[in-house]
Amino acid sequence: MNPAAIYKRTQAETADPDRIMILLFEGALAEIRRGAAALEGGERSVGAASLDKACEIVLQLRSSLDHERAPELCEQLSDLYVFASTRLSQAIASGDAKFAQDAERALAPIADAFGQAVDKLRAGG
Repeated sequence: MNPAAIYKRTQAETADPDRIMILLFEGALAEIRRGAAALEGGERSVGAASLDKACEIVLQLRSSLDHERAPELCEQLSDLYVFASTRLSQAIASGDAKFAQDAERALAPIADAFGQAVDKLRAGG
């Protein structure tokens, strides 16, 4: 394993839950962007592999929701994750990057909002 991969793995294994969520969002968005670019470049199998990874991450995010703590928010996030994973599956099946871009547009604001909320909590706000 190369040093960068070892660092990333160690970072993920030792991170607090908030940081893990941020890493999941970042990972999903990076894979979506990589997959969409590959599809646009005619590399369908490479794109599908990246989008499949992104879909797995999105489904992991969905499974991490705590519906007892915030039922309404979790229902909305669950719907968004279903939308994103459906779009990613459509991109894989069709080879059309626009579906992946739809998923990215849906997830990016949630990732940004989560990161801002964590920053605010850590700053004592």
